[in-house]
Amino acid sequence: MQQPDINDFPFPQSPVVPQLVEGDKTIQFQCRKGIKCWNACCSNIDISLTPYDVLRLKNHLNMSSGDFLVKYTVPYELEPGGIAGIKLKPVEEGTACQFMRPEGCSVYEDRPTSCRYYPVALLSMRRQDETTDRTSYAMVQEAHCLGHNEPRSITVNDYRKEQGVEIYDELGRGWRQLILKKKSAGPTIGKPTDRSLQLFFMACYDLDRFRQFVEHPSFREVYDLSDTEMSQILGSEPELMQFGFRLLRQVMFNEPSIALKADAYDKRLSRKTEREAIMDEITAKIPAEAIRHGDPNDKYEIKD
Repeated sequence: MQQPDINDFPFPQSPVVPQLVEGDKTIQFQCRKGIKCWNACCSNIDISLTPYDVLRLKNHLNMSSGDFLVKYTVPYELEPGGIAGIKLKPVEEGTACQFMRPEGCSVYEDRPTSCRYYPVALLSMRRQDETTDRTSYAMVQEAHCLGHNEPRSITVNDYRKEQGVEIYDELGRGWRQLILKKKSAGPTIGKPTDRSLQLFFMACYDLDRFRQFVEHPSFREVYDLSDTEMSQILGSEPELMQFGFRLLRQVMFNEPSIALKADAYDKRLSRKTEREAIMDEITAKIPAEAIRHGDPNDKYEIKD
């Protein structure tokens, strides 16, 4: 199988070069309690989370998504100045996973995608001449991991089933496509606005706050969704998450799949005009020298 350039892999910082494999590839691996390297991979973590990972973990811990993000995650840039990802936050002043226990993972039933896959990695790639992403797998063999020495053979596809990653892959695909699309489009779509970046973070990771956003009456003023559609979206967290991915494709890449109400723009423009009229009255009473310079696109900035 032809190996792509190493820059195509999502492991630019890793000294270990992964090797692409197909789903029917037979690998030798087993992680079990009692193996000498038990908990070694959990002692020095660098675990990125998908939106579905957050959903599963915050429900497992009976927390809101906002509280979970604050306590257990840190954000990072998926690309410079662009959309954000999140990683698990290690223990304070350490590198170990907060969920690691001597007997193993305390959230094992709802452990993240990358933990389930290890030592296999899911790769979603899209070449410049392709319109859809392709799924590949890679084997990562690190020196500390002794699971590769265990006398058990299993195909990648069977390992995926054993580790329960199929539902994680299915419900995470829309998010992976968003990231691929943003990275492949590059400067051609322009720099995302602060508001679209905030929407991306909320819709992907802070699902409880995104629910409040969708439930707000002003959302229904803009988007033409029937009561049945709204019930379906709000009745299931995975459905709400998938709807968020659709909304982001529409907002960020102008790929409409959610109908807008015919008078939505006029209503919003009218409210904006009313707000500006009020601000005009206020600023007219304030001395020019008392107003600080701000956003260069702000119509109320006072120029010398």
